[in-house]
Amino acid sequence: MTHAPRRLRTLAVMLSACTLGLSLLSAPAEAYSAPPLAPQSERAPESEQFVAEGVTTVGELRTVAGTLSYARDGRTQVIHHPGATYVKVHFSSLRLGPGEYVTVASPDGRESHRYDRHLNRATGSDYTTDGRPGFWAMSVEGDTAVVTLHSTRANRGSAATIDQFWRGYDRTEIAAHNFSTQSVCSTDARRDVVCYRTSHPTEFARGNAVARLLISGGGSCTTWRVGNTNRMLTNKHCFSTQSAVSGSEMQFNYQCATCGGANPGPGTKVSGATLYRVSSGGSNQLDYALYSVNNFAAIQGFGTLYLATTATTTGTQMYIPGHGDGSPKRLSIFENAQNGPRCTVRNANYNTWNISYSCDTSGGNSGSPVLDSSHRVIALHHLGGCPSNQGAKAHLIYNEIASLIDNG
Repeated sequence: MTHAPRRLRTLAVMLSACTLGLSLLSAPAEAYSAPPLAPQSERAPESEQFVAEGVTTVGELRTVAGTLSYARDGRTQVIHHPGATYVKVHFSSLRLGPGEYVTVASPDGRESHRYDRHLNRATGSDYTTDGRPGFWAMSVEGDTAVVTLHSTRANRGSAATIDQFWRGYDRTEIAAHNFSTQSVCSTDARRDVVCYRTSHPTEFARGNAVARLLISGGGSCTTWRVGNTNRMLTNKHCFSTQSAVSGSEMQFNYQCATCGGANPGPGTKVSGATLYRVSSGGSNQLDYALYSVNNFAAIQGFGTLYLATTATTTGTQMYIPGHGDGSPKRLSIFENAQNGPRCTVRNANYNTWNISYSCDTSGGNSGSPVLDSSHRVIALHHLGGCPSNQGAKAHLIYNEIASLIDNG
């Protein structure tokens, strides 16, 4: 989230209990005593780490020399780092025969991504790319990813090479790697979305269309479905190039199962497909990026949101679902305390491009939808700084992208 008056890089503190670190070991990390199959990892050069103005940095790129072989003792490797919030593995090469495949999975099998030599998303798992040889497997939640070769072949040739991975920061590291500004105005009144399932069922339901955006392995924003077709919106300052879209993940249903519980599931992850349009001007203006995803059918069931086509007014009741700090989804409905005054638009014409409000946000909320009591999106959140957190006016965004979306 870009910040006013200075566009600081982001804020990322105050992770909730539900919020979201790696060496390469032989598999599995706790059950096996075999020596490591590859050297310990090292932090990649600073020039390769994720840095983007206004975007929360949530991970670290590390290098490693890992190989999966057909030998019985070389078919599984475990990438493990205590405290990591996710692991995202890069294969620099895949040398598989017919019928062979590799999996990248969580130790408990709740997440498992399968890849064969064709990398066909229709028959295997989704993945991301960064313009270099190879591909990135979809991320696995937690501190361990089990990488396994599945083959009946018995020889000592190599089948796959792992050269890098992203590991998610813990809350202390996120705070250390990100600037902060005051965007939680007074008391933080945000709560896990599930806390509102009964008391505010429509707000809870509309939040289903909102996803965490993992940008190029190491950055975090919020994104959401817009309209009835395969279209997504986020901030231009989150990403603005086709390569960044292709290198990013959208994670739907990343939210806690119980109110205040540290129990989010992995949700549903898809990759970015096509970048359609980005706004002109700087991040203090309309600041949008419109794009599509791969495997759209996997996320259609989460519903969608629609843009308001006329300007909102000062005093309008509003709420914000999003992934502040990269954490599981929370709703900002009340100004300072539960069941107190509701969030409202403080100034519907803060400037040419933005409305303002003091509804609580934080780094990672960049790209969140701001909805009114009719549950239409009236602004695209992108600027922090109490008491005037800001969102780009949705009707102005609509005027620029109307021909590219089905707004209902």
